[in-house]
Amino acid sequence: MERINYSSGAKWEDIVGYSRAVKIGNIIEVTGTVAVDENSLLIGKNDAYAQTKYIIEKIERVLQKAGSSLKDVVRTRMFVTDITRWKEYGKAHGEFFKNIKPCTSMIEVKGLIAPEYLIEIEATAITG
Repeated sequence: MERINYSSGAKWEDIVGYSRAVKIGNIIEVTGTVAVDENSLLIGKNDAYAQTKYIIEKIERVLQKAGSSLKDVVRTRMFVTDITRWKEYGKAHGEFFKNIKPCTSMIEVKGLIAPEYLIEIEATAITG
């Protein structure tokens, strides 16, 4: 089966050894995604809703590059630094996935790679 790696161009991809997304056959795995733009600037400082929304939009863009869309997402994994803010994360997630309803997890973690990141999201999509 053909493997296609999708890069964001971030310097960390070569240092750590990962891809923005990987497509094998009809399965697309999207790596853990945080709310930073193409210039590594944080989007939504201290705003759990804004970070979640930006992350899902970022995931949507890489899925489109891979010939897919959010409607093909079957699983999301949300790693959050403060589970008491679940309604903020959930509101943004629901705006995109209310009708798609993928399997999901919301897991509180001790911390992410930078303290300003409130949430990191992974996604799995299966295309038709």
